Amino acid sequence: MLTTQKKSLKAGKYVSTNYVDNIIRTYKQERWVHNSARIGKEDSLSSWYSIEELEEFIEKAKVHGADGIKFYFAAYPSDFTEKPEYAGRQTLALVATKSKEQEIGIAHKDLYIQDGESINILAYNAGRLCPPSCPPPKGGDADDWGGVGVTIVDKGPDGMIII
Repeated sequence: MLTTQKKSLKAGKYVSTNYVDNIIRTYKQERWVHNSARIGKEDSLSSWYSIEELEEFIEKAKVHGADGIKFYFAAYPSDFTEKPEYAGRQTLALVATKSKEQEIGIAHKDLYIQDGESINILAYNAGRLCPPSCPPPKGGDADDWGGVGVTIVDKGPDGMIII
């Protein structure tokens, strides 16, 4: 009997608290502070989705033949009216993908599906951005979001902040 073994497409790995703390701190110091200054308000630091909605998206992606999901870094336009508090802030767009072997390696192509009479990308967005949608922690203030990556950021002549 001939059996074919499916090649794993896994790309990520589990990481430690220190690892996550370090990459979030690096992001805040090297990107977030500049993004916030450029847009004139604190940029988002995270985008939250419930497990329920992620499972629904993953199931729909699987039904349509997807074998992965890309997380695109994105930003809402400055005139975003659907949620004005999100205008100008960064976000994540989740896009279902299908792997395709090519001469130079495996490509992870964005997946488009028939949606009624049109063809659309199979994507998900509009998570809960923090800021602006993050409540202050118990006994803290709105600038203290807690968790990993707590960072002192030097804003030059504008002082220092803890995020």
